[in-house]
Amino acid sequence: MEQKSYFKEEQNPIQVADKIFAVLEELASDGPLALAEISQRVMLNKTTVHRVLNSLIYMGYAKQDGVTGKYDLGFKICDVAGYVLNKLDVVGSIRPFLKELLRVSEETVHLVQLESTYAVYIDKIESQTNSIRLVSRTGKSLPLYCSGVGKAMLAQMQDTDIERFWKQEEIRPVTPHTITDFDAFMEEIEIVRKKGYALDNEENEMGVRCIAIAVEGVNDALKYGISISAPIQRMDDARIIYLAEHMLEAKRRICDYFKS
Repeated sequence: MEQKSYFKEEQNPIQVADKIFAVLEELASDGPLALAEISQRVMLNKTTVHRVLNSLIYMGYAKQDGVTGKYDLGFKICDVAGYVLNKLDVVGSIRPFLKELLRVSEETVHLVQLESTYAVYIDKIESQTNSIRLVSRTGKSLPLYCSGVGKAMLAQMQDTDIERFWKQEEIRPVTPHTITDFDAFMEEIEIVRKKGYALDNEENEMGVRCIAIAVEGVNDALKYGISISAPIQRMDDARIIYLAEHMLEAKRRICDYFKS
C-alpha cells in the first residue's frame, strides 16, 4: 500500500489542520477503517489519531461503529458537501442537458469541474437500464492527462499552458493505454480541437471508454466538462460517432443557454 505524505510544514502554517484533513480524506476514500489502519495510512501515532477522531466525532464529521470499533464519516460531511454543490448554479442549469444525454445514450453521464490539474466530478446521472455500471462518485478527482474530460478542457487552453501543466504533473501510465509522451499527447489535443470532443480509450481504467466535451460560456473563471462513459463492449467506434453528434449538439445548446 502506497503511503501519502500529508505533512509539509513549509506549506501549511496550521499543522493540526493537516492531521484532521488527512484522517478525513482516508475515511472518505476507504472507510470504515480501524484506528491502526488510519494511523498507518496517515503516518501518525495512534494516540494522535485517536484524539483527532474523537474531535471529529464530537463535531459530527465522523462516527464509530459500536460493534466493529471501526471509524467512518458522519452525515455532517454530506451537509457540507451539499452546501458547496448548492452554490454551483451550473449543476442545476446543466442537469437537464445531462438528462437528455442519458436518455439518448442510456449510459452514465458526468459533469466535471477543473480543479488545478484534476477534473472533479460535481454531478452524475447513472443509467438504470444497463446491468454493468461504472464505479464513480461526486467529489472524486481524475488526472487531466488520462481522462476524456481532462483532454477536452485542456484543448481549450494555449499550448504553453498545456506544457506548463504537463511539467508540473506527475505523468505516469495509469493503464497500458495512457499517453505519457508529451508530443503524442499534443497530437491528441489537436485531434480534440478539430473534432470538438475527446476520447478516453481505456487510458484511465481498463475496459472503460469515454467520450467527452468541454462546456464553454458557463463561467470565464472556471472550466467544465461532460462525459459519457461505458464498458468498451458498449462503446465501439460506430457508437462513438453516434454519441458525438449528440454531445456536440449539447455543447452548442449549453453555450447558447449561458449566452442568453
